[in-house]
Amino acid sequence: MTRTYRPRPITPTALQQLRVRDDAGRPTTPYPDGEGGAPLRCCLRPSTVGDRIALVSYAPLRRWAAETGAEPGAYDEQGPVFIHAEDCGGPDAGALGYPWARPGALRAFRRYDGRGHITGGRLVELAEDADACFDRALAEAFADPETVQVHVRAVEYGCYHFRVDRP
Repeated sequence: MTRTYRPRPITPTALQQLRVRDDAGRPTTPYPDGEGGAPLRCCLRPSTVGDRIALVSYAPLRRWAAETGAEPGAYDEQGPVFIHAEDCGGPDAGALGYPWARPGALRAFRRYDGRGHITGGRLVELAEDADACFDRALAEAFADPETVQVHVRAVEYGCYHFRVDRP
């Protein structure tokens, strides 16, 4: 299935900065991935054994607000994300489906308005057709005219997966 909405990775500018210092102010410490499977937010695919990756703190609303002039206030949160330690070229333009859309996974869909304030959210347990679940949850989110972006997060660890902007 092809995806209806476009998941956005962390921007190249933000990645360049995060590869030096994360959004909590800590220096980035790359390491070789010994297990594979880490959800990389730079290219929206899982890592493979041997990839040089880093676990960094990322503040998606803060970075978006810096670009747009929004004021997220208390909704500015940061959390852990995995990235490649070096430029990886970003997502595959021809990728089908949504990243990390596996049946049974719990995903939080948090909606934000143009100020960066939360306008709602939804918890979704992905069914067998996980991509269709994503499409339904995102269509519901964007049915609210105030919603300009949706952040998809893993419930298990609270990790930010990706952002989807209003089409």
